[in-house]
Amino acid sequence: MTFNPDADVSDNKVQRRGGGRTAAIAGGGVVGLGAVVVLLISAFTGVDLTGLIGGGTGAQPQATSSSEGSVQSCNTGTDANNSVDCRVAAVSLVLNDYWSKHVKGYVEPGQVNVDGSTSTPCGTASNDVGPFYCPSDQTVYIDPTFFQLLHQQFGAEAGDLAQVYVVAHEYGHHIQNITGTMEKYPNNGTGPTSNGVRTELQADCYAGAFIASMTQEKDKKGVPYMKTPTEAQISDALDAAAAVGDDHIQQQSAGYTNPESWTHGSSDQRKKWFATGYKNGLGQCDTFSVGTASSSA
Repeated sequence: MTFNPDADVSDNKVQRRGGGRTAAIAGGGVVGLGAVVVLLISAFTGVDLTGLIGGGTGAQPQATSSSEGSVQSCNTGTDANNSVDCRVAAVSLVLNDYWSKHVKGYVEPGQVNVDGSTSTPCGTASNDVGPFYCPSDQTVYIDPTFFQLLHQQFGAEAGDLAQVYVVAHEYGHHIQNITGTMEKYPNNGTGPTSNGVRTELQADCYAGAFIASMTQEKDKKGVPYMKTPTEAQISDALDAAAAVGDDHIQQQSAGYTNPESWTHGSSDQRKKWFATGYKNGLGQCDTFSVGTASSSA
């Protein structure tokens, strides 16, 4: 369990949206763990879809129908512990409280739990894409079934805290957007020293810093939202970070690695930067100031 059972999480504003199922790919500047799935599809099919990551601007497939509403039965920490859908929604409260203390003039992102598929300004969010942040509408899109993929295809346990890590990573991209980091360090291609890799590693570092401090955030009655993570949970979160390393995915799907095509960083890099944030805090998360992302991580 990651949430205190009595914590009040009913104030979350997360929407559940979707309808129909499409084999669509996100584009139009999308960033986040979902882009890893694009790489996996490319490796298995031999079709180059990497141009859709971080800057694809072509017409995107749209969901054929859509329904929208709030996440149901998501009122307490017990609900969050029992339901992935609620857990993903509830952690938004904790993240918003955390970042409001660290970013002046913080603006909360939108968050949508995707059911099947739904259209976004960055393309179609669907089961095939996974979690991503769309800068155009400042919204995080997460299909909770992604965690099954993380477990079945990438070898991660993908337990409670690993799921928190994934959400926190996407919120890290929102911070990069509203603080000007994305504008200062735009997409400049792929490879271990690219801005894209540095952007992803910084989001991992932000996630680690958040997890180290998440127990300090409290609901309106003063009850801490979340429990102190166990060593096993931290290990699981690190495993999740490693599982979506470019080298791990390429080795699993294609049998070889090609560093010059990396967009997210290696497994070792991702674990290192998550751990850096967890142990040392936000002040050590400037992945853009180091000589090379690979040598520092």
